[in-house]
Amino acid sequence: MIKKTLFILALIIKANITYSQDINVIEDEVKKEESPLTFAVIEDVPIYPGCEEIERNKKLECFTKKVTEHIKTTFVYPKKARKNNIEGRVLVRFIINQEGEISNIETKGGDPILQTEALRIVRLLPKMKPGMQRGKPVKVKYSLPIVFKL
Repeated sequence: MIKKTLFILALIIKANITYSQDINVIEDEVKKEESPLTFAVIEDVPIYPGCEEIERNKKLECFTKKVTEHIKTTFVYPKKARKNNIEGRVLVRFIINQEGEISNIETKGGDPILQTEALRIVRLLPKMKPGMQRGKPVKVKYSLPIVFKL
């Protein structure tokens, strides 16, 4: 009787493990579909305003140039950081979503004062034409280092 009960219990546990693994695979596939792509693998990169008429193979170069110009024009060295001689490098990661808007902004490195300024700069980026993959708009990840030097 005990052997029979243990056998049935083992079958139930095995069935549950197999079933839960199948669910995880399906969830992973769904997450993969929704995961943002990187500039390195996307078919058509997001288009920064003013880069619409540029040749396809030069759009990334134009995007980078326009983002750099944006940083230069909106950058303000925080007074508190200047007063305390705080310098550093802040890495800002964000997503350009399917509507071409900036979302999911994260900062890494540097003093929190510098991170706040980096966030402010990125939040001011204009709406763009979204990146495209297989003819559909997709989320695209972008990383931007901002160096604060007195």
